[in-house]
Amino acid sequence: MTIPQGPGQTWIKSSYSANGACVEVRPTTVRTIAVRDSKASDGPHLGFDQASWNLFVQAVSTGSLDL
Repeated sequence: MTIPQGPGQTWIKSSYSANGACVEVRPTTVRTIAVRDSKASDGPHLGFDQASWNLFVQAVSTGSLDL
């Protein structure tokens, strides 16, 4: 998923969403990504620095995420 750089007000829904069960992301600064549950748009969100987010997405994409 490509996320625009710089602060934004628009949440971007995951391209892998199905049946409304997905996450949404938006850049909050040049270096930070906010992530939320699309079903709880008024709820809390998590913040990740760009490097951590990229590592997470890569691990999920390759199936190497060990939970």
